[in-house]
Amino acid sequence: MIKKQLFINGEWVEAKKHTPLLSPYTGEVIANVPDATMEEVEFAIEAAYQARNTMAEMPIHQRATILEKLANLLENRAEEAAILISKESAKPLKDAKGEVARTVQTYKFSAEEAKRINGETIPMDAAPGGEGRLAYTVNMPLGVIGAITPFNFPMNLVAHKVGPAIAAGNTVVLKPASQTPLSAYFLAELMEEAGLPPGGLNVITGSGSVVGGKLVTDDRVKKISFTGSPEVGICIRNKANLKPVTLELGSNAAVIIDKDVNIEKIIPRCVTGAFSSQGQVCISLQRIYVHKECYDTFVEKFVTATKNLKVGDPLNLQTDVSALIHRKEVDRALSWIEEAKQKGAKIAIGGTSEGSILHPTVLLEVEKSAKVSCQEVFAPIVLINKVESVEEAIDLVNDSRYGLQAGIYTENIHTAMYASKKLYVGGVLINDIPTFRVDHMPYGGVKESGIGREGVKYAMKDMTELKLVIFNNN
Repeated sequence: MIKKQLFINGEWVEAKKHTPLLSPYTGEVIANVPDATMEEVEFAIEAAYQARNTMAEMPIHQRATILEKLANLLENRAEEAAILISKESAKPLKDAKGEVARTVQTYKFSAEEAKRINGETIPMDAAPGGEGRLAYTVNMPLGVIGAITPFNFPMNLVAHKVGPAIAAGNTVVLKPASQTPLSAYFLAELMEEAGLPPGGLNVITGSGSVVGGKLVTDDRVKKISFTGSPEVGICIRNKANLKPVTLELGSNAAVIIDKDVNIEKIIPRCVTGAFSSQGQVCISLQRIYVHKECYDTFVEKFVTATKNLKVGDPLNLQTDVSALIHRKEVDRALSWIEEAKQKGAKIAIGGTSEGSILHPTVLLEVEKSAKVSCQEVFAPIVLINKVESVEEAIDLVNDSRYGLQAGIYTENIHTAMYASKKLYVGGVLINDIPTFRVDHMPYGGVKESGIGREGVKYAMKDMTELKLVIFNNN
């Protein structure tokens, strides 16, 4: 049985309490994980606080070298990392391999962006009285970054907080999701080997109220970067006072299918967007609005492709869909399906479960007030509704408390430009699903989908503060 320790100040620290970690797929205990006390959280924050000057004063090329070494170490142990992700989260192994590859890229981007932190000169004599003065700006690291991450991308979403923070010269206290701590401790092991100074990264696991609550309210922590539910995100923002926060809070992402699209070509992409990682993705394709002229064809081909998905053991490379993160999530999802049925929805396929696995489910004619439509389902469920026009579809997409990303398939450039203007979301994908993301692009949403942007360069900007320097040469 694996027994993990806390990682604080460059050392592995024996925790006072441990909690068994269960496999979402088998239900077996796969590790005993530290359940940090307030005293241990305090130790981690103080370690990061004491190390802040060391990181801030470290030459940029050294930070970049550490991140490059980290990326290389992870690449060399990619198979081990992917298996770890699959075991703790039930993510199908082929998806876990993809996540590890993206994580390597994220740390490589971080190493590159570390070398591009620059300010600008200000022409002071553009204003009367500014003559004879030279001014420039510099970007200073904030200090201690509190990173709180979810279970669905346990390695790459950690990288999107840790990589930019280290690149910008900050220190980090990381609280990974309770169900997926093993990949975070794996990162700490690699970061230590890469040469990060003690206190640069500290990993503590435990309850959100204890660990997360302390990170949000402690004055030594200068910023919170959180990915998770809107309810928790709103609570964090309310408690953080003037502390800056980046909040990535999810969505009920939609795609619009115009009448002139080659349906055969886009079906595989749409099925992948709906069901990869069991739909437990913030930009998972949850709502599909199809023009009435191609609706029946789209539904038929989508359902046929869904039938071909392989369901089962996440460690089997042939598996497409495996267990949800907890059995209670299966029960919740089934209750949402039942509610949709009560409101008139039809089940084209799925709607059943097997242990902790919810079979891929396609719902038709779903009322927009149903939970599977207006809330984030975070399960392998997708609805396909008929629309009269693209304009109607855009109104339906925008009729949401969320606004992370949305997609539209169309062959009409005017329709594409119209949609890009009218869709009220953080990112509009033309001729693609909203589930697309690469790790250097700006990523974030509007409304209850959050505040701020991730994507290495954009995250680094929010992890520094601008300082103005003026020389008076008069």
